[in-house]
Amino acid sequence: MKVLFIGGTGFISTAVSRMAIERGMELYLLNRGIRSSEIPGAHQLTGDIHHPESMHNALTDLNFDVVVDWIAFTPEDIERDLQVFRGRTKQFVFISSASAYQKPVVNYLITESTPLENPYWEYSRNKIASEELLMKAYRNEDFPVTIVRPSYTYNTYLPVAIGGFGCYTLADRMLKGKPIIVHGDGTSLWVNTHAEDFAKGFLGLLGNEKAIGQAFHITSDEVLTWNQIYQTIADVLGVEAKMIHIPTDFIIKEIPRLTGDLLGDKTWSAVFDNSKIKSFVPEFQATIPFREGMRRALEWFAADEKRRRINEQVNAEMDQIINAYTGNPVS
Repeated sequence: MKVLFIGGTGFISTAVSRMAIERGMELYLLNRGIRSSEIPGAHQLTGDIHHPESMHNALTDLNFDVVVDWIAFTPEDIERDLQVFRGRTKQFVFISSASAYQKPVVNYLITESTPLENPYWEYSRNKIASEELLMKAYRNEDFPVTIVRPSYTYNTYLPVAIGGFGCYTLADRMLKGKPIIVHGDGTSLWVNTHAEDFAKGFLGLLGNEKAIGQAFHITSDEVLTWNQIYQTIADVLGVEAKMIHIPTDFIIKEIPRLTGDLLGDKTWSAVFDNSKIKSFVPEFQATIPFREGMRRALEWFAADEKRRRINEQVNAEMDQIINAYTGNPVS
C-alpha cells in the first residue's frame, strides 16, 4: 500500500510512521525537511504544503492509495488539500480532534455521534469546520475522506493539563518539591492514549474501504482522574506530588490563554466509547497502561539532558496562579 503522510514526524505521527514501515507499507513523508525524520525506510519528499509550486515539485506525478494530512488545522488547509489530492488518492484521512466534541458534555461517555460543538476554543471550531467541508466533498463529489479524532495522545512527553506541553517543566517542579496545579478538584475523568496504541487502530483504517465517509476516535479504555494522572507521574519519579487544586475559572482569569485548553477540553470529564474503531479494526486494543507509558517517557527524558527542557514562561505562570490563589509566594 502506497501511503503519503503530510507531516509524519510529530508527537503522534512519528510512532505511526514507524509502525507503518514495520507493517510493510510504502510510506512517503512530505515535510519541509526542517525536522529530521528518523524514520528508516520511509521515502522523504521535501516541500511546503502551503506553497503550490513547492507541492507540485515534491509530488510530481505521484499518486497514492492513502494520503494522511497530520498538519491541517483550518478550512483553508482543507480547500488546498482538496485541490491537490482530488483524483490522486483512494483515501484521504483528516486528523481532527476529540476536543471538537460538545463542550460542556451532556453525556460523559462520548461516541462518534456526539455533537460537534466547542464555543471555547477556536482550534476546535476550525477542526469542526474542516470536517464539515470534507464531508460536503464526500457527499457531493465522492471525495474519499476518513476522519480521525485523537484525544490526548502522548509518547515522549507528559500529558498534563497545566505544566507545559512537550517539555520537562512539570517533572522538574515535582523533583524540586515545588507545588503543581490541578484544575478543579481533580476528580473529573480523563483518558490518555499512548501513540503506539493509537497507531494500531489508526493503521487498520488505512486502505479500509468501509472507513470511507466515516469518523472515528481511537483511545485507551483506561480511565483516570486528573488526581490519579499527576500522582502516577510523581510515583514514577519517586517523589511526592504537591498538588494545589484551583478552580478553572480562577486559572483562566489569571492566564486567559489557557481558556481554550481548559474550558475547551480538559475541564470536562471525557470518556470514549471505542466500539466503532474496534468493529472496523477488530485487532485494535490499547495495551500500554498509563503508568508504563510514563515510565517510558521519563526514561526518554533521562537518557539525554538536552531533552529535559524547562519552559520558564510556564514556570512563571504556574507560580503567578498559585501566588494569586493562595496569597503566598512560591519558594
